[in-house]
Amino acid sequence: MDQAREYIRQQVVEFNGEKLSESVKTPLEKVAFVIEEEEVIGGISGTLFWKHLHIDFLWVDEKMRGHGYGRKLLKQMESLAEEKECRLILLDSFSFQAPGFYLKEGYEICGKVENHPEGHTQYFLQKRLR
Repeated sequence: MDQAREYIRQQVVEFNGEKLSESVKTPLEKVAFVIEEEEVIGGISGTLFWKHLHIDFLWVDEKMRGHGYGRKLLKQMESLAEEKECRLILLDSFSFQAPGFYLKEGYEICGKVENHPEGHTQYFLQKRLR
């Protein structure tokens, strides 16, 4: 099964590569930052490619929320995206997570799926960079 998944992925990557201009083809790079205070209390991970950053996960320990750690992690990732000359940042957040946090940080909702998972909404957000 893993071989089939990788083959399918590679076929899509090759197709996409044929359609894109050389100016947007940037290597895929996995990135992450963590905050430690004797143990990991928060972290953010993302994937850079095609001149954009996709934020995969942002987490802060529940006991440490409300102290600016999420904002600090997000700003670190945004600085990296600018350094790598990304044009935009994309992410998704469920209604029970933190869409309001991202809105306060300058992100805009660019799509949503209502009642997914059941009783909630999945938001897709973007932030355009210079």
